[in-house]
Amino acid sequence: MNVEFINPFISSLMNVLKTMAQTELKPGKPKRKTDEQARGDVSGLIGMVGPQVKGSLSITFEEQLALEIMERMVGERPASLDAEVTDMVGEITNMICGGAKSELADKGYEFGMATPVIVTGKGHTITHQVDGPKVIMPFASEWGFAYLEICFDR
Repeated sequence: MNVEFINPFISSLMNVLKTMAQTELKPGKPKRKTDEQARGDVSGLIGMVGPQVKGSLSITFEEQLALEIMERMVGERPASLDAEVTDMVGEITNMICGGAKSELADKGYEFGMATPVIVTGKGHTITHQVDGPKVIMPFASEWGFAYLEICFDR
């Protein structure tokens, strides 16, 4: 997979969480993902389709990190992954994809974004509706991990 596609999503994720939730993430090492098992507790998945490329992005948060982000964004900490937290994950997914979309448009890659789908629960799965290699990259924080998955058809 082309790093020209991956880097905009990484920088957008880090920028969104730093700006919206004053949360710093430390990127880990990307690797190929061969299963559909999510590595965290709540995921946002969004599809992207354009003339040159088709892909999808997911961002998965471990529960404690999702709750911390929620508290930093709205000032209240829910007791668990409730509807407000899943809404927040959907908004973050949109913001990450939108930021990357803008950066990729500057490089000549245009695509439209679907509405994010949110999946929660221990051991949930993420199915990318794109036939291509999947890359997963962990991001560490003091409250747990976030996992960025990207899949493109080329």
